Amino acid sequence: MNITDRQQEMRIPPILRQAFRPFFLMAGIFGVLAIALWALILSGHLSLSVYGNVLFWHSHEMIYGFVVAVVLGFLLTAVQNWTGQRATHGKSLLILALLWGAARVAMLIGGSWPGWLVVGLDLALLPTAAVLFARLVIRADQVRQLFFIPLLLLLAVSNALMHAGLLSGHYQWQTLGAYNAVLLITLLMTIIAGRVMPMFTANGTGTKRVPNKVWLDRSALGLLWLIFIIYFFNLVPSLDHRMLAALFFAAAALHALRAIRWKIWITWRVPLLWSLHLSYWFIPLGCALLGWHYLGMHSEFIHISLDISQSTAMHALTVGAMGNMILAMMARVSLGHSGRPIHPHPLMSLAFLLLIVAGLVRSLGIALLPQATLNGLMLASICWIVGYGIFVVLYSKILLTARADGNPG
Repeated sequence: MNITDRQQEMRIPPILRQAFRPFFLMAGIFGVLAIALWALILSGHLSLSVYGNVLFWHSHEMIYGFVVAVVLGFLLTAVQNWTGQRATHGKSLLILALLWGAARVAMLIGGSWPGWLVVGLDLALLPTAAVLFARLVIRADQVRQLFFIPLLLLLAVSNALMHAGLLSGHYQWQTLGAYNAVLLITLLMTIIAGRVMPMFTANGTGTKRVPNKVWLDRSALGLLWLIFIIYFFNLVPSLDHRMLAALFFAAAALHALRAIRWKIWITWRVPLLWSLHLSYWFIPLGCALLGWHYLGMHSEFIHISLDISQSTAMHALTVGAMGNMILAMMARVSLGHSGRPIHPHPLMSLAFLLLIVAGLVRSLGIALLPQATLNGLMLASICWIVGYGIFVVLYSKILLTARADGNPG
């Protein structure tokens, strides 16, 4: 379907022709700056008057700033392929990008600003994006994609819960708002991975595509949905922790089985594949660590406490799964949608490896060596900053300039 007027399209600055362009670039730059600031704060070299407090700023901004930017860039680009209709671009995309940027500035320097102003800027983004996405999906009667509309709205509700917790002094609400989003975005990753991983693997390795097993997909996703519902409605305090541990361990087993079926061992020569596969493996790792957290295990005979904190376990899903999958998907989508061969620069392999190290150190490393937590945080931060720094350096020109094949978009 011809969905663009070529002459009109070519008058639009390249950065505003597709949502992935501004949002991937902003996410990459913000990912580097936000973690650099966080590392300087943790090490005592910097003090900032952020909105709320530095812990709130870090947890909020890495989810609702960094990750949400990538989610919007991906969805508002993919919806054009799904519906055959021109997705958000030009002035509408500029307004959306400026709204994201204004919220990031407000969160960073708005410590003395009126709370309503910061909250208003931040909460406006996701509902606006949901409307832009929904109008195309509903117009095209794309029932399969309707799922993403409530997902964006649930993210908005969880974001509001974080702000409500801060303004009312309820720390539990802040944590709940953050963890709700982590679980919801993890669900999104598992859904998208189920759609693209078998296809990407088959195409990239020249092998037969692995067919999906309906029972496995439904069981694995269903368990994550159940866990999300338990968290969203704050049912955790009223449930036996052994039951919660069993749910997380079962989810870990099912998602590990799902990942095994995608045959990571045939992907080692294709960086865009093994990086994507390894990012998914952090999901069963995160679920297993959360199961261990609720079980409250200790291993006395090796003199190492394995009483894993919820934050450490959740970071397997954030730094590990999200950080790695975002880098791999941005690297791939940016090449494919800019008319370039899907063969990243060799330095991207280093970036992928650094993000894997960051995820392992921030989750498993700190879980096993809690006495070295600060050193682990610094090492993970450095790996993250260099990894995403490589992406920004290599992909800025790609995202800022027109397609290599001369086509619109």
